[in-house]
Amino acid sequence: MPKKDDIFAQFGKYYGLAFLIPTSVLVGYAIGYGLDKYFGTTYLKLVFLLLGVASGMIELIRELNKDDAGK
Repeated sequence: MPKKDDIFAQFGKYYGLAFLIPTSVLVGYAIGYGLDKYFGTTYLKLVFLLLGVASGMIELIRELNKDDAGK
């Protein structure tokens, strides 16, 4: 039977992963929005939004692969 602390540690880790992609998307959009305002363009929001999605997915896959490698 796993220890109670281990269960809470795993819960915390996976709970944090649930916010990984939305946070990455929000940060990417915010950077793009700021750069659009600074440079007077309209397309950087979309570019950095997509970069945020990609970085969130990559980091999610890396974290989940760490779990698979540990078993």
